[in-house]
Amino acid sequence: MTKRVLSLLVSGILCSSMLFAQKVDDAKKFIYYERYKSAKDILDKKVAEDPNDAEATYWLGQVLLKTRDSAGAKALYQKALTANGNAPLILVGMGQTELMEGKTNEARQHFETAINLSKGKDVDVLNAIGSANVDARKGDATYAVQKLTQATTTKKFKNAYTYLIMGDAYRKLIDGGNAVTSYNKALELDPTLAAAKVRIGRIYLTQNNPDYFLPAWDEAAKIDSTYAPTYFEQYYYWYFRDVNKAGAFLDKYIAHTDPGPEMEYAKTDYTYAKGDFAGAQKRARELIAQNKEKVSPRMYRMIAYTADTLGDIKTAKAAMDTFLTKADTSIVLATDYEEMAKIFSKLGAPDSTSMAASDSTGSDSTGGAMAGNADKAMYDSLIAKYYNMAINKDTVAANKAKFIANAAAMAKRSGNRNLEAEWLGRAYAMEKEPSQNDLYNWAYAHYAAGNYVKADTLFCNTYKNKFPNAIYGYLWCARARQAQDTTMEKGVAVEPYKELADKALTLDSGKYKSQAIIANFYLVSYYNDIAKSKDTALAYLDKVLAIDPTNEDGMRIKKILTAPPPKKSTGSTTKSSSKSKTKSKSGTKPKSSAKKK
Repeated sequence: MTKRVLSLLVSGILCSSMLFAQKVDDAKKFIYYERYKSAKDILDKKVAEDPNDAEATYWLGQVLLKTRDSAGAKALYQKALTANGNAPLILVGMGQTELMEGKTNEARQHFETAINLSKGKDVDVLNAIGSANVDARKGDATYAVQKLTQATTTKKFKNAYTYLIMGDAYRKLIDGGNAVTSYNKALELDPTLAAAKVRIGRIYLTQNNPDYFLPAWDEAAKIDSTYAPTYFEQYYYWYFRDVNKAGAFLDKYIAHTDPGPEMEYAKTDYTYAKGDFAGAQKRARELIAQNKEKVSPRMYRMIAYTADTLGDIKTAKAAMDTFLTKADTSIVLATDYEEMAKIFSKLGAPDSTSMAASDSTGSDSTGGAMAGNADKAMYDSLIAKYYNMAINKDTVAANKAKFIANAAAMAKRSGNRNLEAEWLGRAYAMEKEPSQNDLYNWAYAHYAAGNYVKADTLFCNTYKNKFPNAIYGYLWCARARQAQDTTMEKGVAVEPYKELADKALTLDSGKYKSQAIIANFYLVSYYNDIAKSKDTALAYLDKVLAIDPTNEDGMRIKKILTAPPPKKSTGSTTKSSSKSKTKSKSGTKPKSSAKKK
């Protein structure tokens, strides 16, 4: 039934499209609806009929750019400029292709020439300049806002698209407040402009605020039920959360867009969402074979994700390399960089076979058959690199924190506690109000990595000061100091253990008596074996027995320390007097004080 309804809807839309007058305005409307095939059909005919129609040529070039044929757009604009070098829109189109090539100075010259030729009063020219600078990665969004603002000052201004593009420019500048204001102004001029509502939703999406972006998209669908991008946003959001809801929105998207590769890409994504990984990979390979160089790079991403899920890590790595090489940064997600980190973590696992590992320039370096120490360091470095790229790519603080937590967990699993400590330190610095657990994990990672001085600083200073009623600061402060003085000769752990012995009995109503016993045993060892103060050692031993009168180690050691010295044997050539040795429950074996003469 659903397929039949979709078929009827698509047929109805296509039939109604044929009834439209073949005008440039109709093509522009199709571009707004992101129905590029329909727009191109009209514009191809218009340009064929009149190659000097600058408006039709400009918009045909825009369709080519939207469908990733930048070479075709550039050739079209170059040919048009040869025939008419003073057409403002064509000059803007040429400038846009130059921006895409990174030729910012040449592009700016073309934009300014177009403005001068149109005397700065042609709203369509100013809109085109704004759009070019928004869409091109090297575009200047501030310059776009300036020219779009200029457009709003023209006589009898009523162009809603100017504010729509201005909102996009502010969004590129990461100025959500002005972006939303601009989109709302667009809606004031044209209440049917669903794109403005959709883009308002995108602003709140970056803020992870579903209470605002979901209603915005619902309102967009009510404003214009035929605007397909609304349904794609809803589909993509639910894609990661509810596959059935996602499927319903995908059906609506398909019903209101042109058939073509984009629709097939969406179907492939949905196949993946349903858990048919082999099927999704098969569809992606078929689309690559059909569309060749024009295929969306995300199909390589699909192969990478499915191959990883299916356990083919070599294929996953090769496909992700291709995706990152071919894809414009605008379609690369932060999670794609994390996926690359995960791939390298599996390649760097002890039981994985070696393969080429890409560096930032795309060059390869080959490890040995098993990931040895050098290989492990290389993989750890690559994992860190891609996690850093994920963190830098994402604009949501909560997502950044999640990536850092994942990177720390991955470092811990690989046994790289130094790297884990580094990640946890970054996570701690990002938190506005870091928790006790955040600080503990960071400090303990340093302890586990053998960074005892750093662990000492964090536990003995930061932790104890921030959480004076928690035992863990005192406990790990003492242990970090002990780790720096394993022979006890420096005595750096003595005061922390005294403090621990005291706090263990007073915090939480004496909940930590066992820690008090361990601390006092340490002090028994230190004062008997290092400080040579048996009376002090006995005093701390009495504290152990006061806490636990039945403590077997305590009673045994006290018996040794309080035993009378052995009598000297007469006539013997060997001295048999040796001082008592103790061994605390903490496992520290004191040194004997006996010396050879």
